[in-house]
Amino acid sequence: MSYTYEYPRPALTVDCVIFGLDESSKLKILLIQRALEPFKGAWALPGGFVDMEEDLEEAALRELREETGVKDVFIEQLFTFGKPGRDPRGRVVSVAYYALVNLSEHPVQAASDADHVEWFELDELPRLAFDHDQIVQVAVNRLRSKVRYQPIGFELLPENFTLSQLQKLYETVLGVKQLNKRNFRTRILKMGVLNEVGKQEGVAHRPAVLYRFDKAKYEQLVQERYENLIRRGVDFEV
Repeated sequence: MSYTYEYPRPALTVDCVIFGLDESSKLKILLIQRALEPFKGAWALPGGFVDMEEDLEEAALRELREETGVKDVFIEQLFTFGKPGRDPRGRVVSVAYYALVNLSEHPVQAASDADHVEWFELDELPRLAFDHDQIVQVAVNRLRSKVRYQPIGFELLPENFTLSQLQKLYETVLGVKQLNKRNFRTRILKMGVLNEVGKQEGVAHRPAVLYRFDKAKYEQLVQERYENLIRRGVDFEV
């Protein structure tokens, strides 16, 4: 049985904020250059309209794949943006998602209604279409908050990493110049969720120890209600 509603229905879109970390530990965001109006030629977040029979997360993953070639990533819902006038096409509400990826594992290629796709450093973003600058800021704030109590930062690193790389990641995400090295390493290792897997090879300097995040161990500790596991390790005063 079908129903008819008398009130107007806004259109629904999804937008994706994809964070990546390059080899120089610069935090980057994936953007597309729009091929269609409105804002043709402007840079924007990957995203688009939700199909009538489509789940929100499915729509976000589809648009991300179609416009950038990025696939097989875990995305998390960020916030809903619905201020009237945010889209010149009419009353449009957008549900934003965000994800953290390793750049080397996700090559990008423009497709669908995107002319180009490119990684931009967070502090060098171009002017964005729609209200996407606001969406990015909300995503950055969420990332900086969540990285202090959940191990999401490990998604930005290669599978095997040094403690120096891990410390640099937290400094980059949190926007601080330098955390105390000894304090950082002591607190990180006390969490008990890093496994030593060997040492660096083929480096000119003294090889550093390599570690790998033990996701299974972390999930086990969470199930055992080990409260504030990550906070005890990385909630530094900054």
